[in-house]
Amino acid sequence: MPESIHKVLVEPITLEDYADVRESMLSAYEDSGLSVWGEETIKKLIKLFPEGQLGVRVDGKIVACALTLIVDSVNLKDKHSYLEVTDNYTFSTHTREGDILYGIEMFVHPKYRGQRFGRRLYDARKQLCEDLNLKAILFGGRIPHYSQHSSEMKPRTYIEAVRRREINDPVLNFQLSNDFRPVRVLQGYLPGDAHSMEYAVLLRWDNVMYQGKPTHERKQQVIRLGLIQWQMRTVSGIEQLFEQMEFFVDTLGSYVSDFAVFPEFFNAPLMAPFKELSEPNAIRKLAEFADPIRQKGCELAVKYNVNVILGAMPQLDGDTLRNVGYLCRRDGTYEPYGKVHVTPSERDAWGMVGVDTIKTYDTDCGKIGILICYDVEFPELGRLLADQGMRLLFVPFQTDTQNGYVRVQACAKARAIENECYVAIVGSVGNLPRVKNMDIQFSQSAVYTPADFSFPTNGVKAEATPNSEMVLIADVDVSLLRELHFYGSVRNLKDRRKDLYDLRLLEG
Repeated sequence: MPESIHKVLVEPITLEDYADVRESMLSAYEDSGLSVWGEETIKKLIKLFPEGQLGVRVDGKIVACALTLIVDSVNLKDKHSYLEVTDNYTFSTHTREGDILYGIEMFVHPKYRGQRFGRRLYDARKQLCEDLNLKAILFGGRIPHYSQHSSEMKPRTYIEAVRRREINDPVLNFQLSNDFRPVRVLQGYLPGDAHSMEYAVLLRWDNVMYQGKPTHERKQQVIRLGLIQWQMRTVSGIEQLFEQMEFFVDTLGSYVSDFAVFPEFFNAPLMAPFKELSEPNAIRKLAEFADPIRQKGCELAVKYNVNVILGAMPQLDGDTLRNVGYLCRRDGTYEPYGKVHVTPSERDAWGMVGVDTIKTYDTDCGKIGILICYDVEFPELGRLLADQGMRLLFVPFQTDTQNGYVRVQACAKARAIENECYVAIVGSVGNLPRVKNMDIQFSQSAVYTPADFSFPTNGVKAEATPNSEMVLIADVDVSLLRELHFYGSVRNLKDRRKDLYDLRLLEG
């Protein structure tokens, strides 16, 4: 016990608190055989659910911690393990649309035990549960004294003996005294918990203030995609291009689409007047149109209530030429995204370089990913986005020949299966006789799905007519992806051997 305590706060931990968190965890689990959480894992939790990662701060130092997720009771199996509820520490089970606050960690530095800091954390969790209007708190509670009695009684008998105070189990006694009730025994819950013989007690506290989840609070489950298979044609100027853009966004808005997606380099017709220039100079002249096209895209998104994905187009950042598009949300906000891997042709003919950002984008339909053409041929990018919570992947592309198209198509189908997501690809058709390096086009826009019983047998939700100007409209149900993740015939994301390999973004 510390000699004196001057100030105690219960508040969310920060990224700067990891050293304190690690020290307290090491001390708390010194004799348990359980491993200590790494810094990157704690950072991921704080980023996902900052208000749910609570700590007791004593005179500026974190000495106790309670970590939590929000999960959906629909997807939570009655009998589950710790690895299942955390999805092998990826925390993809966390969802703001869930109804259960699930406790995944609680510890107090031994030096500070006896100060009722654990009770403060439980009270803070209960308050958070009420504030977020969640149905209940659940967690798998350890029974660390069970190993001393396992030869003479089953776990259920042991729990009853603890409840009757015939056996002292300080962890379970503490949880029961904080109004948590046992629901069931979980076998094989926490690997390596020898003291509990890998058993746990599923404990529950019900929020009597729970009002139910209004329907409008949940993100929509069925999302309508509108893919614009764009006809390359000569235009007199940017206003004619805008007229064509507005026609398609207006059309998709009238069909109540959630997204209107343009292909890569759909603005290429604006390069025709610069045909006498060298290719590097001509593409830089085209880059001058990026900003007004972005402004038009944002205007159309709000006007027609559609999230507009502006394909990709050349853009200058100082003297650096990149391939960049824009997500124009229907609430008026926008974000840029860029091509990470430029093709040899883009690099050699234009001097284009790749961007250094790999991230998902928040929309009113959930997190989405956008990979421009060649990027979809690198499986690492799709996996990184899936680990960030992406369930819709958009691939605006431009291919001149059928073999180039097949590379995009085949890789997009693979990304849908391995990342348990929908993948929408959209390209251009037609010819541009006065534009070098983009004179011919080959495209068949499509929406691909994982290959399981809830989806089309061939993994193709919808396909456009090859090489014809048209819009392709398809409805996708993201709830089917959640079912696949937990109950599919195969579970690619869950079954990765992270004990053998891992994938991560490099710092800086």
